[in-house]
Amino acid sequence: MTKADIVNALYEKIGLSKKETSHIVEVVLETLKENLEKGHKIKLAGFGNFVVRQKVARKGRNPKTGEEIEISRRRVVTFRPSQILRKAVNQP
Repeated sequence: MTKADIVNALYEKIGLSKKETSHIVEVVLETLKENLEKGHKIKLAGFGNFVVRQKVARKGRNPKTGEEIEISRRRVVTFRPSQILRKAVNQP
């Protein structure tokens, strides 16, 4: 599903103009992104949690050459689905 698909789905359900619906989606995504950049946890009840985690620097290996390289420390975003979402996805 793309951002355009989300806009179209909301447009059909809510009935606002596509421009307004697109703006709402953009604002929501921008708000989520800004909070993740600050390192805040995002909890969406019934959906799941987005958390920024710190990965430590480590040694890695280039699979082509076998050369050992240093993988720098970095921040990554992880998602943990809620129990409700897990059940919905796993229903036959």
